[in-house]
Amino acid sequence: MHADFVLPGIAAIEAEMVALRRRLHAHPELGFQEIATSNLVATCLQAWGYQVTRGLGGTGMVGTLNNGDGPSLGLRADMDALPIQESTGLPHASRVEGVMHACGHDGHTAMLLTAARYLAETRSFRGTLHLIFQPAEEGLGGARKMVEEGLFERFPCDAVFAMHNVPGYPAGSFGFVSGACMASADTVTIKVLGKGGHGAMPHKTVDPVVVAASIVLALQSVVARNVDPQEVAVVTVGSFHSGTVDNVIPAQAELTLSVRAMTPATRDLLEQRITELAQAQAASFGARLEIDYRRLYPPLINHPAATALARQVALDWVGEGLVHEMPPITASEDFAFMLERCPGSYVTIGNGPGEGGCQLHNPGYDFNDDCLALGASYWVKLTERFLAPASVLEGAPSTWSQGSAHNAATV
Repeated sequence: MHADFVLPGIAAIEAEMVALRRRLHAHPELGFQEIATSNLVATCLQAWGYQVTRGLGGTGMVGTLNNGDGPSLGLRADMDALPIQESTGLPHASRVEGVMHACGHDGHTAMLLTAARYLAETRSFRGTLHLIFQPAEEGLGGARKMVEEGLFERFPCDAVFAMHNVPGYPAGSFGFVSGACMASADTVTIKVLGKGGHGAMPHKTVDPVVVAASIVLALQSVVARNVDPQEVAVVTVGSFHSGTVDNVIPAQAELTLSVRAMTPATRDLLEQRITELAQAQAASFGARLEIDYRRLYPPLINHPAATALARQVALDWVGEGLVHEMPPITASEDFAFMLERCPGSYVTIGNGPGEGGCQLHNPGYDFNDDCLALGASYWVKLTERFLAPASVLEGAPSTWSQGSAHNAATV
């Protein structure tokens, strides 16, 4: 698919790298358990001449290739699978009961490895390339762990980029969004502590079911009446648990919430109003509350200059027909932790319609191998543009100039 745009050196190894992708798919591993996956990645990188640093963020690693003085670029791929039973029936389907690559991380890893092999052979850049293979993206914060363990102190990057497949968009098309791209993800547990009793004598109790129901209704006003209508926010009550029988008023009830926002300010506002409303509702009934408000992933905010460069690379290479603007979405991604510390952008590649329009995190999903060579070629194109020798950039217009000082000032 779109074979004319695939680099000849990538096309020559495409079949081999597709086989590697399917090997990864057949042997998926959950977050922070990617031992075999990381072993395979490390073996490949070392064979191609990369300096490999393992054990960053548990099972994560960084492969470094230096080719003279120049800027430093980071490219990230995620490696973990999901606790889902695969239903594709494909020859390369998961051989691990209850675990599958339902989000395409096998494809992301294979695309970056393919580009890594090509770049090691051609050395068609000037500077330092850091390939970041991240564990535990699926809800466990592997990116945060890598950052906390010194990712960017040990491997300084002038910019960092990631790529994720998106079913429903034409296979091999590239999507970009500048600024707020994906939402924060926070989890809230609200425990209502009342006074239990006989269902026939409610006046002698403090009914936590009524209190919790009142909180659920009150929470609906947060987005509608506290958040600026031009901002995006989500407050979802995902569970409500209380009681066991019809004639007993329980002593407590518990709600769990998923809370999402596209900006840090809105995220702060949601925490404030949810806490205030829940406490006020409980007090009005004479109940007490325990609130556990856990901030998980921050908003993923793409840096404008990095996004402009990433978009221009695609436009110059494949043209407008395969480039589109992605709308921001309220799902979350822990690449956000990396973008909090380093300029960069999160790029998407279309995965095609899939079987029956199959989306991510679905038992019937599979990464589209027709995208692998094009995605790898894009990584090469981006690397060659960002880490271009000075002689290539002289006199040419560019949305990104070399040098970390300039990058930091313009992103």
